[in-house]
Amino acid sequence: MNRLIPLLCPSFLAACLIASTAIQHVTAAPPSPSKPNVVVIFIDDMGYADINPFGDTGYPTPNLDRMAAEGRRFTDFCVSSAVCSASRSALLTGCYHQRIGIQGALGPKSNIGINADELTLAELCQSQGYRTAAYGKWHLGHHPKFLPTSHGFDEFYGIPYSNDMWPRHPASVAKRQKDPKASIPWAELPMIEGTEIVIDSMQPYDQKQMTKQFTERAVEFIKRDPDQPFFLYLPHPMVHVPLFCSEAFEGKSGKGLFGDVVMEVDWSVGQILSAIEDIGVEHNTLVIFTSDNGPWLSYGTHGGKATPLREGKGTMWEGGYREPTLMWWKGKIPAGTTCDQLASSIDVLPTVAKLIGAELPNHPIDGHDISPLLFGKEAAKSPHEAFACYYGGGLRAVRNDRFKLVFPHQYRTLDGHPGGTAGLPVPYKSAKAAKALYDLDNDLSETTDVAAEFPEVVAELEAAAERYRKALGDNAKKTKGNQTRPPGRMQPGDKELPLVW
Repeated sequence: MNRLIPLLCPSFLAACLIASTAIQHVTAAPPSPSKPNVVVIFIDDMGYADINPFGDTGYPTPNLDRMAAEGRRFTDFCVSSAVCSASRSALLTGCYHQRIGIQGALGPKSNIGINADELTLAELCQSQGYRTAAYGKWHLGHHPKFLPTSHGFDEFYGIPYSNDMWPRHPASVAKRQKDPKASIPWAELPMIEGTEIVIDSMQPYDQKQMTKQFTERAVEFIKRDPDQPFFLYLPHPMVHVPLFCSEAFEGKSGKGLFGDVVMEVDWSVGQILSAIEDIGVEHNTLVIFTSDNGPWLSYGTHGGKATPLREGKGTMWEGGYREPTLMWWKGKIPAGTTCDQLASSIDVLPTVAKLIGAELPNHPIDGHDISPLLFGKEAAKSPHEAFACYYGGGLRAVRNDRFKLVFPHQYRTLDGHPGGTAGLPVPYKSAKAAKALYDLDNDLSETTDVAAEFPEVVAELEAAAERYRKALGDNAKKTKGNQTRPPGRMQPGDKELPLVW
């Protein structure tokens, strides 16, 4: 079925047409000599319209434009929830976060993390002899038993949680300027290698180098052993506030710090694609670019935008959990194409399992193999008959490929007012969502309730919601699911990460 797709500028459409025509003539893939490499680039808090393949940004994103021209845009690609830890847990396990007990955004006082019983994407790849690495933001538990090297990654270099969980966040600094005795609930932000802290107190200069350093490590990892297949997870801390970029990109966009930061992320993508081509594996490597949730709208000029989607991060309106997504694999993915079918980050693990010949875990997962969508097979449809929209333990909505049934709930909004400036947020208002059915094919901005016109669709989605509530629970209905699994928990004697408070 057709989906409303944001209009692209004519110059970009022309570039895509020219590039896709050329690529189809020159990039026929040779037979794959080995299992395909996999790269997942996971951006933090990027809005649907923050890159040129999905919007008109006013700043260039040439490497992401290239991914779109040589690969495939996914215009209806959703994450499990519009918040950091929940979203990341779903990507790496193929499960709704609600199933595996990871809610919200874990911080330095958290004593939970990803459970050792969950099979991660890295462990799946390791089972087939892959090298694995993660560089960037983890956010699935900061103590050693929860860190990446305990969950299938051969190496890790990065920060344990969001870069704003930091005493030097502008909002925390402003709070202390008003009251020097004000309590700030953050430890010093560390940089971790493996399970050891290598920088115990990240300073602004250190944050400026993160995108560059994580990219350099990723490039070195790609080139290190071209004969062994690899899985690279590159979860950049940007474009999460507080925003930082290296000196090479400061002022480069002409659109403020946010544009500068996105341009450095785009540069990073270019470095990854070039490294893959340098070792001659572009016909045997899948690269996925997406984000963990939508833009943090209260930060205004330091946050992104989700136009034409409704709302942003922290809500399960489309702007909160529908992400700008690109997939690239020369000679395999049809160049310059768009997929408007419903797909999700929970589909990445089962899709990769199919591509590399790995076995799925013997416990339930929620994702599906979307390789028919990936490769543009004729008449390929979304494998999701229904998709659950959970946030904070509550089932906010259930949708299918066209319709979305929203249930009554409170949500945060700016109510049309602008966000903050200079890295400081403005407060949200609280609003009440009424039960409503939205036709996303014809009303992408979720403005008009069409429940009266489609009572049979309402009944179908309500039935799906009841199945989800029975299996996964719904705190709005005070129900507990009978198919959920607990997160990992710290136990007496477990080694703790020695944060500096």
